[in-house]
Amino acid sequence: MTINRQILLVSRPQGEATLDNFHLAAPELPEIGDGQVLVRNFYLSLDPYMRARMNDTKSYAPPQPLDTVMIGATVGEVIESRHPDWQPGDAVTAMFGWQEYGISDGSNLRRLHDARVPMSAYLGAAGMPGVTAWYGLNRIIVPKAGETIAVSAASGAVGSVVGQLAKRAGCRVIGIAGGERKCAYVRETLGFDACVDYKAGNVFEALRDAAPDGIDGYFENVGGEVFDAVLRNLNAHSRIALCGMIAGYNGEPIPLKSPSLLLTQRVKLEGFIVTEHLDVWPQALKELTDAIAAGELHYRETMTQGIESAPAAFLGLLKGENFGKQVVRLV
Repeated sequence: MTINRQILLVSRPQGEATLDNFHLAAPELPEIGDGQVLVRNFYLSLDPYMRARMNDTKSYAPPQPLDTVMIGATVGEVIESRHPDWQPGDAVTAMFGWQEYGISDGSNLRRLHDARVPMSAYLGAAGMPGVTAWYGLNRIIVPKAGETIAVSAASGAVGSVVGQLAKRAGCRVIGIAGGERKCAYVRETLGFDACVDYKAGNVFEALRDAAPDGIDGYFENVGGEVFDAVLRNLNAHSRIALCGMIAGYNGEPIPLKSPSLLLTQRVKLEGFIVTEHLDVWPQALKELTDAIAAGELHYRETMTQGIESAPAAFLGLLKGENFGKQVVRLV
């Protein structure tokens, strides 16, 4: 008998999410049927969007149902197959969620071909966060050499890729991150031109000093006071790729202080969900994996061990306690 340990969402958060919103279950794994494959998940991705899915509110996707396995991307290996297209040993990525095993008819599996890239990277720089960075920068901001691009959550899974791709495009890149340790990493390892520590206070003035000629493109992951400070430093005809608003995930309002700047500076602002743009994934993933394999695209991971560690690691992610991509090792 094989046990499949899972983390279920059992209640909606009231304000900040807590450990009480989750429950560790351990059901017996059923036998697979004809046309199915059994996957052992090796790594689980934890991402900020999951917090929004915990709320029972209107959004781009239905809320996470209660008493079901939390949503999430995984990478692992086929260990049993009754499907002609999949063999034991195939490395795959899927959306099996917070659990140790997954059963599929194959329709939701993507085969991992490039062994040059570590498996866990397919949850970060070579996966959905990387493609998110690629799309927002190249399709919305559309950087031009010599422009100044700012990136919030610059040391994170998405922001770190945005900045490095912008540098490759010939831009001056300003990161925004929490704490001098993260800012040092953004400057020294990722190669950004400057990094503003939002925890040090007065983000507006720090951004003005780092970008004296103003900001032409901005990749937004956070919202709140950081967004306000960036808006006041934008140049005319600047572009904003709106990817996340983590400052408001707990339900509190996050009004803009100077929304009129969007008009007076003729700003293009576009929110996007990367899974609605699957046509770009092959190109983006090829460019990202090639760059990682060549040592030209750097990334960092915070990894915890065991499915039981996922809830606490996720809550830490929402508070910025992780450094880089947050991953749970399941084996």
